[in-house]
Amino acid sequence: MTAWQELGTGTSRAARAAARLNGSAPRTAPEPPWPGSWQPLGARFRADDEGGRGTNFALWAPGAEAVDLCLFDEDGRESRHRLTEQTYQTWHGYLPGVLPGTRYGFRVHGRWDPWTGARFNPAKLLLDPYARAVDGGCTTHDAVSSAVRNWPERDVADTVRDDRDSAPYVPRAVVVHDTDDWYDDRRPKTPWAETVLYELHVRGFTMRHPDVPPELRGTYAGLAHPAAIAHLTGLGVTAVELLPVHHHVSEDHLQERGLVNYWGYNTLGFFAPHAGYSSSGSRGQQVGEFKRMVRALHAAGIEVILDVVFNHTAEAGVMGPALSFRGIDNAGYYRPDRSRRGYADYTGCGNTLDTRRPQVIRLITDSLRYWVAEMGVDGFRFDLAAALARGSDAVEMEHPFLAAVSQDPVLSRVKLIAEPWDVGPGGYQVGGFPPLWGEWNDRYRDTVRDFWRGARPDVRELATRIAGSSDLYQRGGRRPYASVNYITSHDGFTLRDLVSYDRKHNLANGEDNRDGTDDNRSWNHGAEGDTADPAIRGLRVRQLRNLLTTLLLSSGVPMLTAGDELGRTQRGNNNAYCQDNEIGWLDWSLLDDPQWRSLAELTARLIRLRRAHPVLRQRAFFSGRPAGPDGLRDVSWLAPDGQEMTEADWFAPTRALALRLSGSAMAERDQRGRPVHDDDFLLLLNAGPGPRRFVLPGPHRPLIDTALAGPPEPDPVAEVTLTGRSAMLLTA
Repeated sequence: MTAWQELGTGTSRAARAAARLNGSAPRTAPEPPWPGSWQPLGARFRADDEGGRGTNFALWAPGAEAVDLCLFDEDGRESRHRLTEQTYQTWHGYLPGVLPGTRYGFRVHGRWDPWTGARFNPAKLLLDPYARAVDGGCTTHDAVSSAVRNWPERDVADTVRDDRDSAPYVPRAVVVHDTDDWYDDRRPKTPWAETVLYELHVRGFTMRHPDVPPELRGTYAGLAHPAAIAHLTGLGVTAVELLPVHHHVSEDHLQERGLVNYWGYNTLGFFAPHAGYSSSGSRGQQVGEFKRMVRALHAAGIEVILDVVFNHTAEAGVMGPALSFRGIDNAGYYRPDRSRRGYADYTGCGNTLDTRRPQVIRLITDSLRYWVAEMGVDGFRFDLAAALARGSDAVEMEHPFLAAVSQDPVLSRVKLIAEPWDVGPGGYQVGGFPPLWGEWNDRYRDTVRDFWRGARPDVRELATRIAGSSDLYQRGGRRPYASVNYITSHDGFTLRDLVSYDRKHNLANGEDNRDGTDDNRSWNHGAEGDTADPAIRGLRVRQLRNLLTTLLLSSGVPMLTAGDELGRTQRGNNNAYCQDNEIGWLDWSLLDDPQWRSLAELTARLIRLRRAHPVLRQRAFFSGRPAGPDGLRDVSWLAPDGQEMTEADWFAPTRALALRLSGSAMAERDQRGRPVHDDDFLLLLNAGPGPRRFVLPGPHRPLIDTALAGPPEPDPVAEVTLTGRSAMLLTA
């Protein structure tokens, strides 16, 4: 028998020896499981009918011919228990004496028929899709693939089964028991219109924080530490949007280069908090630590929104690792391509979950409800959300997944944010999602970047974006807060890098600078990267103030990226997904520099203004019609000469604009139906290189001047001359 034949049949003596050496050789179960229950799915610890304690296991695997539950003792030895009961396509059994902290997995027997999508392989230890905790990592090894990776005929390699045991190289699920009922938790329930989002990475936010104890840095407990929360409350943000905290693993190509998937967009466990962010352990302790973090943030008035990745899984393409779904029911979980051997890839990650199938919708909605009801979170941002709404091919806004979420009594009450695109045809769906959904608005991002770098000949597009993007969101009864406005996010340049680099500098990622977008809409202002030139440095800081002022005074929901208020840099890396180091971590020493400390103070001042004045956070789209006793419009657009802009003005080349907001003409009413009134505000923007004189409609008092490091003099003025590339906010 050849070595290749041994790989395909599982008869390799070396493979069997390796299994014994790693403590994964099976031993016979002392007794079969009791029948147990087919629901709920996953592992549930409970008391049995005779007062004993044990765990019920249930796995949906409709195409399986047999399922083995595999338990691992403290020494890593494996015992296999055949689940003999099957109800409604779910294999189940109850094992007395199996307690919380027990590690387990499944081996699923069935047909090996890749031509029809069947890829059952009992040699592969599989993670429970409903696992609430995960212990151990995923090691790069060919045995984790269900097919023979090194088969000499590459075009058929995915059809040759690899029967080597994968257990030594893959993580285990953990039985968890937590009776926490959240009786002492108070959710902030911040209205959408009052929300200010702050996107952060759990690990990167505190890894360099000097006031967080070293043993807590980079963990859920670190984010819950008073020093970390003090920065959030000092800024005034109302919600943190956490980069993925579902348990994730790193791709082989990253591990081979000594890197990791730092951002976490490679999910393996949709119910399990990522164990790497736990300071207290990975045998279920991560669940309690995550909940304590949520409680601490809630107590500070801060909501918790999770960035979730349901569009694909960590199993990648057909030659990727067989870690869970592929071995449980490949054809039931993944969207096949035309050959049925491979996957339709609308994500760029090798596979796409098939949300046309009821069980996949159930998996996702069960996960979402779990994180809301039992883990305490307040909403979700859906990565590549268009992929979740694909029918037979096109994106459909009446898709069963969207319908399931909109009618769910739990999920319809939390914040839902779509990244409204995927990488497939017709995948760009900005403005297309139904009511209840907010959307990342990349048209806002691109417009504001272009305006301040001087790339737009007129101000038409900018005015639409600042006013809430009614062209995108007014249909279907949506409001301005459907637009999540952002200028930067985790994906791309930081704000400081946006004004410091013309080109990406991603060589540290090991991909020859090919990764990351080339459409940065950035401007280095005369020098690439750091410079000692005081004029360039001063202009860059002023541009940062301009960008933050524009973002926080626009209609819609502003989203800040953690560290932008500190002048954080990634040294020109616009795709730091694999940089778990000082490139990807926040540098808190920046606050020791008066230049960057003043930027943080400006950010906090802008957020305070937004919170104090409802006219700066509109709940309805502007009408532009005269209203109120003074006949003012709720919004007016003025040319620098103080006159309302004409049709010709909108099309004329200009880099200057004035926006007047009337607090007496607002359409908003309070809870008793009484009109809401506020102060009047005037926002002046000058993206030109030279000074620009603005005539004001009456005396106004300056509040913000981005040409200054601190607050301006508050004396009323009737006209102002704005420095080139600067902005000013005034109130009547």
